Amino acid sequence: MNLICDLEIHTKYARACSKDSDLPHHHLWARKKGIDVVGTGDFTHPAWFRECGEQLEDAGEGLYKLKHAHHIPQHTAASHDPLFMYTSEVACIFSRGGHVRRVHVLLFAPSREAAARLNALLGKVGKLASDGRPILGLDMIRLAEFAREADPDFLVVPAHVWTPWFGMYGSKSGFDSFEEAWGEVAPWIPAVETGLSSDPPMNWRLGELDHKTIISFSDAHSPPNLGREATVVEVAARSFRNITHALRSETGKNRIRETYEFFPEEGMYHYDGHRACEVLWSPQETRKKKGICPKCGRPVTVGVLSRVEELADRKEGYQPRNRPEFRSLVPLQEIIGDGLERGKHSKGVTAIYETLVGAHASEFDILLRKPLDELKAFLDPIVVRGIERMRNGEVKKTPGYDGVYGSVEVFTERDRKRVQQESLF
Repeated sequence: MNLICDLEIHTKYARACSKDSDLPHHHLWARKKGIDVVGTGDFTHPAWFRECGEQLEDAGEGLYKLKHAHHIPQHTAASHDPLFMYTSEVACIFSRGGHVRRVHVLLFAPSREAAARLNALLGKVGKLASDGRPILGLDMIRLAEFAREADPDFLVVPAHVWTPWFGMYGSKSGFDSFEEAWGEVAPWIPAVETGLSSDPPMNWRLGELDHKTIISFSDAHSPPNLGREATVVEVAARSFRNITHALRSETGKNRIRETYEFFPEEGMYHYDGHRACEVLWSPQETRKKKGICPKCGRPVTVGVLSRVEELADRKEGYQPRNRPEFRSLVPLQEIIGDGLERGKHSKGVTAIYETLVGAHASEFDILLRKPLDELKAFLDPIVVRGIERMRNGEVKKTPGYDGVYGSVEVFTERDRKRVQQESLF
């Protein structure tokens, strides 16, 4: 069976997150999106850990289901019951090699009991109640050792590895190689998580990642952002062990089938620049200007694409053999808003979206699987055209930089006029 998994999310206890980032809303939005397994997020936070214990019940094999009393009574076209896995993310801040390092690390717990044991170990290092994603003065290697001590089946993965400020390879406080980052525990770390500003082809350019899997999750700070990136695994049966075995492997009975990706240009650190000065540069421009902002005279924030160029040992466009497929997606609400020339969060766009996922199909089914002719039966022609263009990669991309999201437009003005004219006949 194939399972769509989104295992990097945050909750109402994490900084800059929606108050609706709780289990009932994540369960509801997983149904809307078509996600099968969701991370709890933030299991290191004491109040959230208690809440998970109160609202989740054991579904067997290291997975958990939301108690029916906590379901939000809203009909969705997808009738499946998403399961939860205990997950968290830790910000490790430490000194190594004469530099201050800031790296975010994902933790996937094989059980609630294993998560509790790790919490007990980490609670001796720092204050876990300070934030859903705790900031700990702890070397990432030691974090991996703690996880292994809590339970050998813990999965540890560096998050959004290219992000300038908090990625393992980040330009501001990261490392230049996987081995430098993880040292003697590198064999325990089977995967890297791409983050929104990179995609698999960018990661394929590093030969040292040939024996690591490349996975992607949403890093959602609000329920509607669930599934903006996800990893699809093929497993023999639903279980923590099968899912994490799949995340470690691209072959065999349990394996990664594909990933769903942002167009990396839409991520907030794809290009280089200065947000305050509105300076946006490609890697080539940054090298030409020697990385100095012409307006303020300070170094620009070097983004993901530049950092990939710096560390890559292969040219752009390198195609490896036997890597899982990936698909670049635009969220359905963005396509509707772009097609109708309205804001994606406007009442009109939201109403259309809710009707679609409530009565017709999950978002992933609409974006990826429904034939276009079938979509035309219940979707505005301009939105169907937008989905077709997204599937074909026919989009206009404006790169994000220095904390500013980029944009992806699925329509040209010619498209709009043509579809409007066709609808008259």
